[in-house]
Order: sequence, then C-alpha cells, then structure tokens
Amino acid sequence: MVEGKTILITGAAGRIGSCLARHLIALGGSVVLIDSDEAKLQLICSELNERQSAYFCIDASDAVAVDKCFEESVSRFGKVDCSIHSAYPRSKGWGTPFEGLTKSYLYQDISDQLGGAILFSQRSLSFFQKQGYGNLINVSSIQGICAPKFEQYADTEMVSPLEYSAIKAAIISITKYLAKYYKGQNIRVNCISPGGIIDGQHISFISNYRKACINKGMLEPNDIVGALLFLISDHSLYINGQNLVIDDGWSL
Repeated sequence: MVEGKTILITGAAGRIGSCLARHLIALGGSVVLIDSDEAKLQLICSELNERQSAYFCIDASDAVAVDKCFEESVSRFGKVDCSIHSAYPRSKGWGTPFEGLTKSYLYQDISDQLGGAILFSQRSLSFFQKQGYGNLINVSSIQGICAPKFEQYADTEMVSPLEYSAIKAAIISITKYLAKYYKGQNIRVNCISPGGIIDGQHISFISNYRKACINKGMLEPNDIVGALLFLISDHSLYINGQNLVIDDGWSL
C-alpha cells in the first residue's frame, strides 16, 4: 500500500504526525519528519528505523528551509512521493474567546496556520512539478465544514476559536483550488477533516461530544491514520481535490 514510498510530514512531533510516521515505517515506507520542536523530533526518530527516517527542525513556512528539506530528502531517499501538512503552530493568545481577540495574536495565528499552509503547499507543489508527479495532503478539521456545537462546551473553560474555523475552512478551499490549478501535471491535492482527538479534554466535554457521534465519540490518532494511508497509496490515485471527513458521524 505504501511500501517503498517516501513521505514528508510537517507537524511530525504532533499526535497525528508521529502516529502516521510509525505506521509508515512499519509498512515499509520512509519518512521525513519536520517540526519546530527538535527534542520531540529526536525522541520520535529514536523509535524509528534510521534507514527509513530523517528529521529536520525547521519552520514549515520557511521557503528556503523547505526547499532544502526536499533536496536533502531526495539525496537520502531518491524521491518524495507525498507531503502531508499537519503543522499546527499557535500564538500565546490561542484559545481567546471571540470578544477578547486582539489584532496581534489573531494576525499571527492566521499567518502561521493558513499562510504557512499556503507557503508549504507552494514549495511542495513546485518540487512535485520538477519531479513529474506528487501528492499533497492537507489536514483540516470538522470545524472547517460545520459550526461548533457550542453546547458541548458547557461547564468547561474550553473554547472553539473562531479563527480555527476560518483557517480550517480555508484549508479545504485552497486544497480544491490547488487540485485544479495543477490539472494535467500528475499531481494530486486532497485533505482530511478529522473529528475531535482525545487530548486531556474535560470529561463533560468528552461526554457531550459523544452524544453527537455514532459509535465512539472522540477519536485517537490511530483512528485517523487509515484515511491518510489510503490517500498516500495508489488506491486513491484518482481522488483529487477532495476533503475526507473522519468524525464518527459528528457532522451529520
């Protein structure tokens, strides 16, 4: 399914990125891990087969650094079949309620998350053009296709940031745009929209969230990986410009 493929992953020290890397290695793929947290990258890579993995501690929106990353990945593995953008940088103001948003943090988050996704897409697709083929996968969210279910946040201090919904909706939009923009160039661009991932949330939120789902409720990173493996593989060769939702029915 992915044996022999080389996949570059941003946000690779995160829960989804690191989980995917482990699965890819186990299935015979090679991984290039990108993140700004070098300590976490080193820890993850220490668990992986050295012959099948490499890491770069860079900002995924830094064009020069990303270009060099692709260049060194080709030198090491001979090619890059797919790049996955799952980086999720957040400002110190992340999670501020709508009424309290300030220009500096708002602009920073939109720039880092949405701007970063656009710039990483630019460098990935430029590389794929030269290579003659490629596969870019973005990570959006159910908040990009639906308004939050605000009642699920009752009795917690949790917030669903407005800018998160705006950014994730835009990720879906740029995915569709780029898929058509590179028509006829043997390049695919898709994205996934995961539901909520378990990460120490308040128990009442987890319970309320579960009521909107069909079988499980909050998901684990392992629950997302199968969809990514499918999009990486040649089984999805003619899926292009699509947004694959993995949310146990939350968005129904």
